[in-house]
Amino acid sequence: MTALEKYYNKFNEDKRLKSRHGRVEFTTNMKYIHDFAKGLNANVKELSVLDIGAGTGAYSVPLSQEGFCVTAVELVKRNLDCLEAKHANVNCWPGNALDLSFLKDRTFDIVLLFGPLYHLHSKEERLKAFEQAALHTKKGGFIFASYLTNEYSIIEYCFKKGKILECLVQGLVTEDFHTVENQDQLYSYFRLEDITSLAKEAGLESVKLFASDGPADYMRQTLNAMSEEEFDIFLKYHLATCERAELLRASSHIVNILKI
Repeated sequence: MTALEKYYNKFNEDKRLKSRHGRVEFTTNMKYIHDFAKGLNANVKELSVLDIGAGTGAYSVPLSQEGFCVTAVELVKRNLDCLEAKHANVNCWPGNALDLSFLKDRTFDIVLLFGPLYHLHSKEERLKAFEQAALHTKKGGFIFASYLTNEYSIIEYCFKKGKILECLVQGLVTEDFHTVENQDQLYSYFRLEDITSLAKEAGLESVKLFASDGPADYMRQTLNAMSEEEFDIFLKYHLATCERAELLRASSHIVNILKI
């Protein structure tokens, strides 16, 4: 069993996205999926979604319930078993982002990469993931690629947890405070210039960048203390500002919407 599988065997993604800060991320991602689905000018039941790294189906299940034709690919067996146990109308496959040869090319209107890029540590692997996603996206369709941000890692882990000196000594952080790629680390982190450069190298057009959770991850206790009315207002604020450049870097997650 890989380190990634061991990690996700313990991690509860369903629970995370039902928390207040998780709801911000989920609500925002779903809004943009719906917005771009409408732009395809087709009935929902005629639209197909490929969810690569689907986890336990946080997006696959509700999208299928809305009428989308959903195919989910997941590496971790425990997650896939959990997804299949939900008995949703989702086509489930074991697999990973680097090899989707078991699926037909040019089949999907929307392809979700909500996770794989967190765990790919080389440019070659990331480009391969984009190549596979693009190969299975219909002409005119969209790829949603999610990233973890560098500054979130530096602030939350290095400074708040008192690890900055250790990370500098071990060479895990550069002099300009960019995290260093390491195959032994579970996650990879990105700055805006890394995201735009990767899309360009993959030959994909960046249509939109948005902060899927903005400052929500830094505000967990504050969000949890809010009334539902106050939290609804925060959600409105976030959705109104999540494309602003000054807030993109503050987010723990950034999504890049791409087309071929």
